[in-house]
Amino acid sequence: MKLGVFTVMLPDLTPEKAVGEIRAAGYDGVEWRVTHVPTERRGEAPSFWGNNLCTLNPTETDAERARVLADSAGLKIPNLGTYVGLSELDKVEAALAFAKVARSPHFRVGFSTFRGGYAEHARAAQRFLESVINLTGGSGVKPLVEIHHGTLLPSASLAHRLLSPFSPEEVGVIHDAGNMVFEGFEDYRLGLELLGPYLAHVHLKNARYAVGESGVQRAEWSPLEDGAVDLPQLLDALTAVGYNGWLVVEDFSAARPSREALRHNSTYVKTLLAALPVSA
Repeated sequence: MKLGVFTVMLPDLTPEKAVGEIRAAGYDGVEWRVTHVPTERRGEAPSFWGNNLCTLNPTETDAERARVLADSAGLKIPNLGTYVGLSELDKVEAALAFAKVARSPHFRVGFSTFRGGYAEHARAAQRFLESVINLTGGSGVKPLVEIHHGTLLPSASLAHRLLSPFSPEEVGVIHDAGNMVFEGFEDYRLGLELLGPYLAHVHLKNARYAVGESGVQRAEWSPLEDGAVDLPQLLDALTAVGYNGWLVVEDFSAARPSREALRHNSTYVKTLLAALPVSA
């Protein structure tokens, strides 16, 4: 398995600074955050989802910038963290064009927050995916949906249910055990076996439970080594199903400064990988 970083976790580093730090920390690839940072947020302090300095615009110019920067650091681009919502075909077209120029084999397609009415919402999502596939077919770029709390696919089984009308050659799944702490936990091996050929990419992060003001425990982001995600068990399960693709770290804990987090997480994950049984 190859190790990469999603630049959303590096909000205080520019893309130019980030690629050098990523490579120096021992990673093999970079998953770029590709979206528009709102003008009104550019004066704020750097943050994951606000004024994130490690974000590229969905333009041809920045697509070329993404490719050149990755190449200069000897990094691959396994996926693009694009922010495409339900029915936003214009954003799909922009993401596909970006992926072609940047030479990324994948880009992410998201879905709006699920607020009830599964059947209707699922039909709309499948119609949208059909339109996405019509755009991406034959391009050499595959759209991916992410297991994510608050959406139609918070678990591996619901992701599989949504994608079952389509070929895994046309669309794939990003497995995200950290998101499944918030909603959708299933045994890792069970979910991975169910996904089968739909499994295209893996995000690594962690979350833990804390008691809120109401007394109810809620999930919150935590360091990779300290949370509800059993990373050794997850890696064992990935090995058992024959996964040999990308593991992309997106640490939202803010427990360490960006550069330190890069180095710490690389060492931690590589230690876990080295401990996997050779016969697996």
